[in-house]
Amino acid sequence: MKRATLHALTTARLDGRPIVLATALDTGDEQVIDPTLAPKSPLDTAAREAALKDKSAIAEIEGRNWFLNVFNPPLQMYVVGAVHIAQPLSRMAALAGFNVTVIDPRTAFATSERFPGLKLITEWPDEALANIALDMRSAVVTLTHDPKLDDPALAAALRSPAFYIGALGSKKTHAARLTRLKALGFDDGAMARIHGPVGLDIEAQTPAEIAVSILAQVIARLRGAEA
Repeated sequence: MKRATLHALTTARLDGRPIVLATALDTGDEQVIDPTLAPKSPLDTAAREAALKDKSAIAEIEGRNWFLNVFNPPLQMYVVGAVHIAQPLSRMAALAGFNVTVIDPRTAFATSERFPGLKLITEWPDEALANIALDMRSAVVTLTHDPKLDDPALAAALRSPAFYIGALGSKKTHAARLTRLKALGFDDGAMARIHGPVGLDIEAQTPAEIAVSILAQVIARLRGAEA
């Protein structure tokens, strides 16, 4: 591996960015490809698809075989609000490969008994997220319905490259939320990143069903699928 290649891979890792190393199997030629950029060649497209699938693979491109080695940062999910929906959502997300962190200053809710084996932060969301480097592999989901908790978390997420931002609440609640965020200086383009009401419209009723709808939407956004 060339020194420049190693430097590019190391820099991407430190920055929390996905990167793909494409190596020609016939000559050993190397190309470092950023899968988040618009593809400019068939090789770029293949690298992007491999990154979306989280799977290294061999691809035949214009008569040449390339090994596409995917280097993706770990998936992270930050759940703001240790509420009922957060319990099944955090368990399902962990099973799906996310490192899950639950954030809620209300220590009566954010307990290891309710969220066994998960990382808990009992600080206010703005304080907690100020110490977290949200990156392109981060999902932020707010569930409290309390503007004092949800709004600061959404603001922090909007200032970051997080790939998914979702907020629980009705259309009326979400409209009021957008008004508050606009007063903080966010424009319509930025606020369009928020999935609200959160989750796919599957007529979910129970906390577990709502959690399924949220995780499905997160995964669809991660993989670039239409949902």
